[in-house]
Amino acid sequence: MASFRGVRRTSYDVLSHIARISRFRIGSLRDPSGMTEQDQDMTTLTAQGFLTVGAAHLEYRMIGPSPENAPTIVMLHEGLGSTKLWGDFPDQLQAATGAGVFVYSRAGYGASTPVKLPRPLDYMHVEALDVLPKLLDKIGFRRGMLLGHSDGASIATIYAGSHQDHRVQGLALIAPHFIVEDISIASIAQIRTAYETTNLKGKLSRWHRDVDNAFYGWNGAWLDPDFRQWDISEYLAYIRVPVAILQGTNDQYGTMRQVEIAQEECYCPVDVTVIPQAGHQPHRDAPEATLDAIKDFASAVLQVGSGSHRGAA
Repeated sequence: MASFRGVRRTSYDVLSHIARISRFRIGSLRDPSGMTEQDQDMTTLTAQGFLTVGAAHLEYRMIGPSPENAPTIVMLHEGLGSTKLWGDFPDQLQAATGAGVFVYSRAGYGASTPVKLPRPLDYMHVEALDVLPKLLDKIGFRRGMLLGHSDGASIATIYAGSHQDHRVQGLALIAPHFIVEDISIASIAQIRTAYETTNLKGKLSRWHRDVDNAFYGWNGAWLDPDFRQWDISEYLAYIRVPVAILQGTNDQYGTMRQVEIAQEECYCPVDVTVIPQAGHQPHRDAPEATLDAIKDFASAVLQVGSGSHRGAA
């Protein structure tokens, strides 16, 4: 079931009903003491700091109420992103929804531990199947949604399609990739030239402690000829929570084919917002439209609103 804004067949009343069912399931999994297995490995979150997940130290920000006090929106950045590169968008999102917002830099990005290069071509699967489950337990995630951009959207998709995690009540995917397109490879090849011949490296070094590790880890994987076979569309059929997709019309890294694949493969509700004149970063190109779409979706699936701090369980 899918819808475009303006031709909506998936109403937010339906999404709200699904959210209420999900919260019931969460409650049914708790023992009488209120403790869960994830409580064994929780970290007390501060406004910013580092988490140890496996062998990596990951930088993070926690904006707003902590996971035990309100639903949490976990943000997963793009292939060249980091905690800081989101700018003030996480703060705006927290103010608009009242939910807690957790932002982190994956290994190899920002101030987090560098990774060994070259990255394996299944690096997004590794993040979704190994790292993200541990991270969610580490932060004491109880109820909320995943918000991913580009690579982060792909990681969120793999996670939701491979884990029946009743804590996750929705996915918001900004400029997601489910397959590799020619436009993606062409633009990624162009940005490598720019990185090596212009001041792009200097600009990115503001956001990454080891900028070469961040850039070549991502760029090298996508430009490997074997990566052309990368396809995560099979995970879409196993997602059991509502999905919101935000896609810019001028995205230089992907086309509306990505949206069509989600509509073809998903059995869950899919709400699509097409943002005119926005490129690969709609939250920068059209922040108000992007924020409004995510706020409406979060309000429906999490039952939150501005200034409303509903309990996490």
